[in-house]
Parts: sequence; C-alpha cells; structure tokens
Amino acid sequence: MPVIRFSVLARVLHWLMAIMILGMLFIGVFMAATVGPAYNTLLSLHRPMGILILALALVRLGNRLLVPPPPLPDSLPALQRAAALGSHILLYALMIAMPLVGWGMLSAGGYPVVFCKGVHLPPILPHDPALFALLRHVHTWLGLTLFAVIVIHLGAALLHALILRDGVFPAMASARAGRRDPEPVQGDNRH
Repeated sequence: MPVIRFSVLARVLHWLMAIMILGMLFIGVFMAATVGPAYNTLLSLHRPMGILILALALVRLGNRLLVPPPPLPDSLPALQRAAALGSHILLYALMIAMPLVGWGMLSAGGYPVVFCKGVHLPPILPHDPALFALLRHVHTWLGLTLFAVIVIHLGAALLHALILRDGVFPAMASARAGRRDPEPVQGDNRH
C-alpha cells in the first residue's frame, strides 16, 4: 500500500516534541516529590523547556495549517476518524495550554520565568497568591490529562503499526522524504 508521509518539518517537530514532552512530564513528577537542591535543578530545566515546547507547538500548529497532514486511509471508520481529529485537537490544545498556564502560574506567584541565563520573560498575569494556587492545580490536572492523551495516542499508533498496518504509522515514523513510496514489487510482502 503506498504511503503519503508527513513533511520532514512535521516529523522532526513531532519526534522532538514527543521526547521533550515526555521528559517534561517526568521532570514534573520528580519535582513534585523532591525538595532541596535537586528541586531547584529540576525547576531550572522545567521552566525553559516549557517555554520552548510552547514555541515549538505554535510552529508545529502553523506548519500543520500550512501543510495539511496526509489523509487517513479510506478504510478507517468514521468514528475512528473523528477520534483521531479530536485527539489531535486536544493534543495541540494541551501543548499550548500547559506552558501558558505554567507561565501564568509563575507570574501570579511573583516568580521569574527564566528562559535562559539572563533572559527573563515578562509576567503575563498580575501577582495574586489565590490565582497562583488555582493555576497550580490547573497545571497539575492539565499534566495528568496530557499524560492520559499521550498514552491513548501511543496506543492508537501501535494499533496502526502492528495490527491495522494501514500506512498511518509509517507516515509519521519513517525517515524517508514526504512522498509516496513506489508500488510494491510483485512478491514483495513488506507492504
């Protein structure tokens, strides 16, 4: 079956952000269970990575709007098509909302958002301890939701890769250029 691949930029952003987001989720969990110098080290990683994820998510969203993804296979039932669209919208919303809520939380708490040494981002909300507490809970729940959506996304990817073998997984996973693969040779069972 021929496969239409995502653009190179879409694939690079997808896998780079997948690594960063999983790293951020684990850093967040360890931060919640850590005190002392280790907490400060994790925090110094968490804040700039969150801002970088926000920037990359915006680039990724722009790329997706300008370069539409490959179509889903015709064999995919309407319910699964709707679930795929809904899960991608939710993933994009979470990739943008999580860092914005974190930035807002820090702003409300009066904490600096240090992107890198000497580069501080401006507060986006006024100092308000009650708002800080609320946004801290929202940030936690968004993180748990993101983790759940990632698990579902991974499950769907494995379904397409190992069971359905319908070309959805290789469209994002392959390192080949964004084009159709040649038709399989007679007797070639790889497709």
